[in-house]
Formats: sequence, C-alpha cells, structure tokens
Amino acid sequence: MRSRKPIIGIPADRRLLGSHWFHCVGEKYVNAILDAADAIPLLVPSLGDRLELAELIERCDGFFLTGSPSNVEPHHYKGPSSAQGTLHDSHRDATTLPLIPLTVQAGLPLFAVCRGFQEMNVAYGGTLHQKLHEIPGFMSHKEDATQSLDVQYGPAHEVMLTPGGVLADMAGASRVSVNSLHSQGIDRLGVGLTAEARAPDGVIEAIRVTNAPAFAIGVQWHPEWQVLENPFSKTLFAEFGAAAKKRALSIAGR
Repeated sequence: MRSRKPIIGIPADRRLLGSHWFHCVGEKYVNAILDAADAIPLLVPSLGDRLELAELIERCDGFFLTGSPSNVEPHHYKGPSSAQGTLHDSHRDATTLPLIPLTVQAGLPLFAVCRGFQEMNVAYGGTLHQKLHEIPGFMSHKEDATQSLDVQYGPAHEVMLTPGGVLADMAGASRVSVNSLHSQGIDRLGVGLTAEARAPDGVIEAIRVTNAPAFAIGVQWHPEWQVLENPFSKTLFAEFGAAAKKRALSIAGR
C-alpha cells in the first residue's frame, strides 16, 4: 500500500478584509509545509469552541502554528492591558490555546513560530513581555518596516542553542543566525517547557515541550521565510514533516 502524505492543520487568523471577515493563512507558511515538510497543508478556521478539536486531531497528523500581526490577548496570561491600537485575534486564541496541549497529549507533532511560539508558552501557563524594546537590558527585536522584505527577514542576530538540546543536535552547532520580527517575547517560561535557544540579551527564542511523545517545538523567529535556502530552517521543517509522516503511518497501520 502506498503511504499517504501527512496532513498538517494550520489554524487561521480571523481578519476583517473590506466589510467581511475571512480566515487567512499566509502563503509562505503553506508553501513551507508543502515544500519543506513534504506534507499537505490544511487550513483550519479559527472557530474556537465551535470546532470539535478532538475530531480535528483525529483527522490531522500534526499542527503548525504561524506568525501573525496580532498578539495573544494578555488576559490569557494575567498580563496588563495592551497599548491602544494593539491588534488581537480572540478567535485564534480560543482555537489555538486549547488545541496546543491536546495536540501534544494525543502524540501529534506540533511546530510553532512567532505568534505560535508565544501561544505555546501561554498555553502552558507562561507569560509574555509585550514590548521588549521598552524594557532596559533587552535589545529591539523588531523589524524595520521601511526596508524590503528580504532585509526585514534577513539574518538579524545569532541565537545560542542549549547544549545537549534538540535544536543543537539538529543544527550540529552551538549557535545559528536567525531573523527577528517581533516586539513581544517570553517573560516567564511555561510549566513543562524547556528553553532550546536564547538571543544575546537572554530572551528565550526557542522552546520544546519537555516530555512530549513527538516533535513539539516553537521558535520565535521565522524559519518559513525562503525555507529551502536556509539549511537549518529546512532541517526544522523536514524533522517536523518526518514526525508527521510517522504519525500518518501509525494511523494507516491500525
């Protein structure tokens, strides 16, 4: 029997486009799953408790949490109110925050980037800094929106990989260069999570669920950008895809 490609669920952003609401996923994320993870991307509407998450998990072989212009609403981690004008997406919060631990508990692989990385920390009881660039001792991690996308997503700084960690093993190195396009960052690490990388100022840039039965990793940067041109990014997605394929094969063999 020919093995099927794994199906990766990608929760969408809910955005107002013109006069109507849409559920959207950036094409760069879809392409990274298709090309670098060698999997079928499945866009999942962010419908919160209207979705049967248990049934969704049964039908997918992994989940990928993307970046977004919106931030996790701070009441989810008992943080102070956001600055006026901050973009939020309560529907995505209501979908991803319960989905994350259920995915890990079910043994499905989970990969999270940027906002997804922050969601992962909050889902495990962690907290966030809302404006790293305003906190003494932290550097600015934001992109320069006046520059071209190639510059914005270009290498911004190195991250130090935790010795003996999963990412250090994948990279075969103690540090890698990453892009940096975020203003928020981890304050208190969630329960049951392990830091896998840190920026030069000490900000946690990668995490994993410590005792997860499958791939369960989040990174603060954007490895999906031109993923096939970056060896470490390509490895991240390939490892995620391999974990999802293993899940798909186990289901097919039942």
